[in-house]
Amino acid sequence: MELFDVTIVGGGPAGLYSAFYSGLRNMKTKIIEVQSVLGGKVNTYPEKVLWDVGGLPPIKAQLFVQNLINQANAFLPTICLNTKVEQVKKQGGIFVIITESGEVHYSKTIIVAVGGGILSPIKLDIKGAETYEITNLHYTILGLECFRNKKVLVSGGGNGAIDWAVELLSVAKEVVVIYRKEQLNAHESQVEKLKEHGAQIILNAELQTLVSNENKTDIEQVIISQNGENNQIQVDEVLICHGYNREVSLTFSDDIQPLRKSDYYLVGQGQCKTSVPGIFGAGDIISYDDKVGLLIGTFQDAVLAVNNAKMYIDPQADPYAMVSSHNDKFKEKNKALFKEVHFNA
Repeated sequence: MELFDVTIVGGGPAGLYSAFYSGLRNMKTKIIEVQSVLGGKVNTYPEKVLWDVGGLPPIKAQLFVQNLINQANAFLPTICLNTKVEQVKKQGGIFVIITESGEVHYSKTIIVAVGGGILSPIKLDIKGAETYEITNLHYTILGLECFRNKKVLVSGGGNGAIDWAVELLSVAKEVVVIYRKEQLNAHESQVEKLKEHGAQIILNAELQTLVSNENKTDIEQVIISQNGENNQIQVDEVLICHGYNREVSLTFSDDIQPLRKSDYYLVGQGQCKTSVPGIFGAGDIISYDDKVGLLIGTFQDAVLAVNNAKMYIDPQADPYAMVSSHNDKFKEKNKALFKEVHFNA
């Protein structure tokens, strides 16, 4: 039996930074991730430009994820991909993690960092819509270039939809946003950018019909219903951002049931502790008063979870890791970095 100090369930930003910080704290660390790659939900918008991470210039999501992965690997954690955790139980003071395939993992503590869960986009509920998924019906954007000089219709009014609409402004010929409610439900600054750049915003509207071209390969027009009236819009590309279906697969044995705010979110007990000693949460999965529901809040969650996991194992441990400027772990790494021309610049 190989026993780890901490096992992190989830390999998104919260899990990756938890892995880095636990390595910094000399903890034997494992990440278990259900997907074939690390990065979590950020992988669904690789071309998106992130502006709100402290100390970083605007950065594409795909590069940001790679940086997080590189950082997480600094202290060589064990990483298990394509591994779905089904149940956690406790035996003799040790957490036993059982996967879908029947594998068993053992850990002194657990950090639950599964974010929004196992996500799949909510598909458009229109007959025949799946036909166009290989041409011009999209549920995410893997590259902006295919939208260059196109008229793009974005269906949805949340942050995901509006963020993409703003990104498309730089390449598309025209951006049209439709939303079923009376006002957009996104960050005010992003909505203002849409308006300033002349994007067409149609509220109280829903997609009714997709009209194909003569070859039946692409969507040529959409019919929308707005306030009881139907209107046709000519389009080149259609982007659907109606949210995600979330699979809640992780369960706990009867003797270690963390309190939940809902069927999904864990209730935080302060400092990213859960109601079960030894189980901590980081990122979107854990809910607590004054929660910062942004990417930047993820990193504080990770630090709090790791520090408390460390003190759960060793109550005499320091509450925090030593800062990097004085930490012996970085001396050799810093020497290597300073040899690189770009780092000295």
